[in-house]
Amino acid sequence: MKLETTAAFRELLDVLREGDRTFLEGPRAVPDEVSALEGYRWLTEVLGVALDCYLHADAAHPAFVRLVSPTRKFGGDNADAVYHFAPLDPARTYRVRGRMGDAVYLSLCVYGGPNDGRWSNRIVGSLHDRELAIGPDRSFEVWLAPERPPGAGSAPPSGSSSAQPSGSSRAQPSGSSGWLRLDPDAVCVVTRDYLIDPVRGRQADWSIEAVPPAPAPALLTDPELARRLRCTASFLRDLLNICPLPPIGEPNAVAEPYRQQAAAYGWAAPDVVYAMGRYDLADDEALVLEGRAPACAFWNLCLWNPFLQTYDYRHHRVTINGGQIALEPDGSWRVVISARDPGHPNWLTTAGHPRGVLWFRWFLADETPARPTARVVKV
Repeated sequence: MKLETTAAFRELLDVLREGDRTFLEGPRAVPDEVSALEGYRWLTEVLGVALDCYLHADAAHPAFVRLVSPTRKFGGDNADAVYHFAPLDPARTYRVRGRMGDAVYLSLCVYGGPNDGRWSNRIVGSLHDRELAIGPDRSFEVWLAPERPPGAGSAPPSGSSSAQPSGSSRAQPSGSSGWLRLDPDAVCVVTRDYLIDPVRGRQADWSIEAVPPAPAPALLTDPELARRLRCTASFLRDLLNICPLPPIGEPNAVAEPYRQQAAAYGWAAPDVVYAMGRYDLADDEALVLEGRAPACAFWNLCLWNPFLQTYDYRHHRVTINGGQIALEPDGSWRVVISARDPGHPNWLTTAGHPRGVLWFRWFLADETPARPTARVVKV
């Protein structure tokens, strides 16, 4: 048989077959065996993400799938958040229903860009929990549609990043449904659910449906399956163009925090301030980070490998958030990063990684935080 799918499938296999070259050879080759082994694991994990989002997903019959977990990490995951993804057809209308659990920050964000599997390049619109009409039972409803459905609230401006101080709001009237406009390039929606205690905290419930519902899907055709496989391969190529991340900036330092803009490659969050750094420590050294968090809904610090994955937070303390941190008497914070326990309440272990990435995020911050300071000391 002459199948278009055959060529698409072999294209995907070629991407995987050549994928390890990015971290074994050339200017982005990783410096140690630990990172190389994590690179192979990362390839399998992002393949799983790509299959869920592009091979199995169907915008006519959408369902939220969990993007990351303790054993499937990519794209800057963290221990405190649960993310879900659903594909979108910008010509359709969708109803999203949810119920908040113990989140201190919850949002859904529509992304736009290429529809061929390449990562999104802009934020179409977003709503967070301060802007939703949340009922007594903690439930809410949001419409995703090219035109405002009857009874839905007004939509945020197209391309809005919702980067507002925590005291401001576009709250919908009580009992109304929210609405996010689907621009012609809208391709997906991603939810965020941040918890201070992600182990014992209750996660939000999410569902999505097309309105009116589409007819039951027919068997996949050869051109359609080939298209989905090519999208899967394109998504992997985009991630391989980013990871592994080369060393950026000075070691043992944090760059200036910055507010996320609507033009964003990948599925970056709105409403957020980010700051990035890196560490490079000997066994007997510790990196001491100090700063002060502005009033915000949530903030945390994560340690990542070059593939933008958190270390194994099931068994090691490699992330910390504002609700977990022990503050100094003046309200500032101090975090100590080292291989060995220095006896500090805010110690993060390098978990066998002598070098790695530092990543801060502050949601709905009243102001852009001052740049955290960093110094290396002996443990």
